[in-house]
Amino acid sequence: MSVETAADPPAVGGEADPEVLATVVAAESVLSRRFGAKIELSEPENLGGSERSVVLRVRVATSPFSLPRTLVLKRYLEPPHRPCDSFVREAASYQLFTALASEDRMCPELFAHSPDSRLVVLEDLGGAPTLADKLLGDDARGAERALLSWSRSLGRLHATTAGREADFDALERRLTPPELKDPLTVDGGTALAELPALLEVELGVPTPPEAVEHAASSRSLMETGRHRAFSPSDSCPDNNLITSRGVRFLDFEGGCVRNAIFDAAYLRVPFPSCWCPFALPAGMTDAMLAGWRAEVRVVWPDLDDESVLLPRLLDAQLFWVWLTTWQFFSRPDAAQSHSSSLADTPPDTLVLIERWRRLAEAANAAGVHEVAVHSARVCEALRVRFDRDDPLPLYPAFR
Repeated sequence: MSVETAADPPAVGGEADPEVLATVVAAESVLSRRFGAKIELSEPENLGGSERSVVLRVRVATSPFSLPRTLVLKRYLEPPHRPCDSFVREAASYQLFTALASEDRMCPELFAHSPDSRLVVLEDLGGAPTLADKLLGDDARGAERALLSWSRSLGRLHATTAGREADFDALERRLTPPELKDPLTVDGGTALAELPALLEVELGVPTPPEAVEHAASSRSLMETGRHRAFSPSDSCPDNNLITSRGVRFLDFEGGCVRNAIFDAAYLRVPFPSCWCPFALPAGMTDAMLAGWRAEVRVVWPDLDDESVLLPRLLDAQLFWVWLTTWQFFSRPDAAQSHSSSLADTPPDTLVLIERWRRLAEAANAAGVHEVAVHSARVCEALRVRFDRDDPLPLYPAFR
């Protein structure tokens, strides 16, 4: 099948990148099968995938159907003989949302997918700014609106998908279901079990039994049948577009159904799946949580009761802090910046210190004394270990 290249595709070594061309050819093939007529794509633009994937914007050059003028292609580069859980999760996630009414679809529409080529063909949402763009800009009001819109949209996403776990499981079974339903279970249990010894070795800080008990409670959140809904897994600021139709979530490589409290704790940490977050202004986290709760109370009215929500929220916050600390010491390559639009992202050591400071603050407010004291000791030990006494700076938009 021929591929038009009115604009030169991204090149490696002065020649067309074969992975780009292979992605376009695969997309033409799957779209032609999907619609029953030849469809040609042109002008591939590299949108910057990763070592694991190619992500392109292409123009629909010829088509007998009313397809959009442009589409986004994402193809995973995992060898065909190996399982590719990321593709399965992403394809199932987009299928789940594409089956919903348009007003409930908070992500790009899925036009086609191919298990053979590990490819998804998606709606192109254009040049809308990401949440990261807003936070790294110079408009404080705009950044605040974006954060509040994102937190409410996260709540709507949970409310819309609550009770759809069986649907999601069925979509994954039509492909090749991942061995583990929730990516958090890969490292989560190991991190909670090993961190106390790691803190003793690295920082000389013992972990009291009460803190270990709370860690066990946080692990049990992964297994509970309550408050379960779809989770994007990686809701870092650059995976959320601020469009004229509202927030649109991107990148479902880890998409799964889990306890939504883990996503709610994203607002408190914040953004635990990336290592480039700055600090948020005082009161912003509370406002974001209020927005999230306003949406989920429709399906989970018990979360309006602070005696129900707050202990679970603290457990989930502890889970994220313990997990990312274990990753920091055990897997240094996990501490990578996700937002590439700003050169001076904060040092990962400052990010880690701030996470323990916020955990101590939240535990103290909840009256969980031993966790508060332990978290404060770890925070101080990290400051001494890395010779940091400066606070984590605010996002540029709020300075």
